[in-house]
Amino acid sequence: MVTEESVVLVGGYGVVGERLARLLRERHPELPLIIAGRRSEPAKALAERLGRAQGVALDIRAREPLAVLGGKPRAVVSLVNDPEDYLLMSAARDGVPLLDITRWTSRVRAALMRLSGTPPRAPVLLGSAWMAGLVPRMVAMVAPRVGPLDRVDVGIRFALADAAGPDSLEYVDRLGLSFDVTEQGQERQVLPLTDGRRVTFADGRSTRVYRLDTPEQATLPAVLGARSVSTRLGYDSGSATWTMVVLQRLGILRLLQHPRLTPLRRSLLATKGTGGEAAWLADVEGARGHARIEVVDPQGQAHLTAVGALLGVERLLGRDGAPPPPPGVWFPEHEPRADETLATLRACGVQVRIDEARVKEAA
Repeated sequence: MVTEESVVLVGGYGVVGERLARLLRERHPELPLIIAGRRSEPAKALAERLGRAQGVALDIRAREPLAVLGGKPRAVVSLVNDPEDYLLMSAARDGVPLLDITRWTSRVRAALMRLSGTPPRAPVLLGSAWMAGLVPRMVAMVAPRVGPLDRVDVGIRFALADAAGPDSLEYVDRLGLSFDVTEQGQERQVLPLTDGRRVTFADGRSTRVYRLDTPEQATLPAVLGARSVSTRLGYDSGSATWTMVVLQRLGILRLLQHPRLTPLRRSLLATKGTGGEAAWLADVEGARGHARIEVVDPQGQAHLTAVGALLGVERLLGRDGAPPPPPGVWFPEHEPRADETLATLRACGVQVRIDEARVKEAA
């Protein structure tokens, strides 16, 4: 079933997974794919449409989820939540390169703790920051130009009409819980949907954005030494954003944390939309100046997340102009390949603007 060149997409027929599968097939037609998920029927159906692919049922809650493959693949991509870390640890023990894009910050930290006791025998790329690690990857691209990072402010405009998979809705479970941020080199706790700011995108649209718990707020200080990092999100509907802020201020989001209220809680962000534009920007300040990164994907946030995952897969396989990383734990901001990243984004229809007009050249 599996060959040593196969790339396994766990959750490969999901909202992001199918888009990633199609991107891989377009860019690397020779690559054998295994579409894996809880149900074999949709996995096999997508595999047949893709060609040079197989579909298989894989239970991520099994103690050894990779055993059903009957062999050792080239790499595994986790596109669904791995609640017991069975997939993570199975890949680490078996020496299978793994990309995981589904963890919120506390789950990233839990993965690091687990892997400290079982050092991986292959690279593990924890690419769960916003848009499968695209935000920290691009911040790392401009970091050498601006110098040691003092401040990174990320603003996200989320389209309510966009499609979202069920796993992405687990972020709603975090909206009533405080989280750690780093400011001026010190950690403090904040609540989601607080500390609002207004950001203006290149298209002239102004959006009010509020705090959100995302992993780059932990990994950018740890990997690149950024002294302050904040990520904020706002909907393209100001009234929808304000409704969520009011629910936070009234304490209702915290009350909704009871497990029995999970369906109601997730319905706050559930969408059956067919698509919308994804947009985010990052203001990056360093010792030598300031750069602004702006990314827009007309095909929506699921597509942009899939493109972020594509970059992660190409990094694991050494398809981005550099050898594959050695065994260990890696993040998207490690060794970014600037030219290849920008070329890939633009080839996938993603619009990128990097304004470095205010960057001072090093003396």
